[in-house]
Amino acid sequence: MEVQAAIEENLSGAVAGTLFRCRQATTGVVVLGGSSGRVDVGRARLFANEGSSALALQWFGGEGQAPGICEIPLETFFAATDCLLETGCRRIVYVGTSKGAEAALLAAVHDPRINAVVAISPSSVVWGNIGAGRDGVSWPERSSWSLDGVALPFVPTDTNWTPEYVDGLVSYRGLFEHCLRAFECEAKAAIIPVETASAEILLVAGGDDTLWPSLWFATEIVRRRDNTAKVTHLVSSPDAGHRILLPGENTPRSALHAHGGNDEADSELGRKAWKHIRRLL
Repeated sequence: MEVQAAIEENLSGAVAGTLFRCRQATTGVVVLGGSSGRVDVGRARLFANEGSSALALQWFGGEGQAPGICEIPLETFFAATDCLLETGCRRIVYVGTSKGAEAALLAAVHDPRINAVVAISPSSVVWGNIGAGRDGVSWPERSSWSLDGVALPFVPTDTNWTPEYVDGLVSYRGLFEHCLRAFECEAKAAIIPVETASAEILLVAGGDDTLWPSLWFATEIVRRRDNTAKVTHLVSSPDAGHRILLPGENTPRSALHAHGGNDEADSELGRKAWKHIRRLL
């Protein structure tokens, strides 16, 4: 189905973002960007071209929303599921990248209506806030997420960490790895209980991710899911970085921190993952 067959709507209020409503679509896709705050309309259009209704969700930084990723209510994502179900979709798929993948996995744990999750460059644990919360204050550190008004346990950040650099940009991978070791008890409490989610999970991760150890996270998710016989798939590449490009995407590299990988490897992993993603649709 071509994108012209989809009705594009700009949403605001309880559910903000851009919705591509495809007539007679039975699958609805919620697209979650990462910490950049980008509402990934281009990626949603990619799914609309496959005949799915697709919602590029704005889940922070918008009017009436927290300015940063700080105690974001998981109810934000439950409302997105409601929105797609109301369009007539019967199968709900979440596609999240980085912090968006963290959110998608948590949403599936707590919302059995989600049938499948594509977690690109994921985390297996909850981390602290990125940027300010609703009060405009970034510190002391708080959880990225909340449920029923209660903040979820998270892995704290060690402020004494010494930055590492790749190609002149800060690589945060060492920080995340250090915090997992330094705060072992907190990390155990912050594990995302993916083994309780009924959704099928597809993980996409690059071994050269220099933002955080997404391939290690993905492997941990596979291990815990395998112990409960839940359907889980991992698509990976040793040369790809944090920024995985699906077919036709050309998302620019961050000028603020190192992502690792390279254009060719990131695109190749995206093409490989796309075959599995289309099957989920």
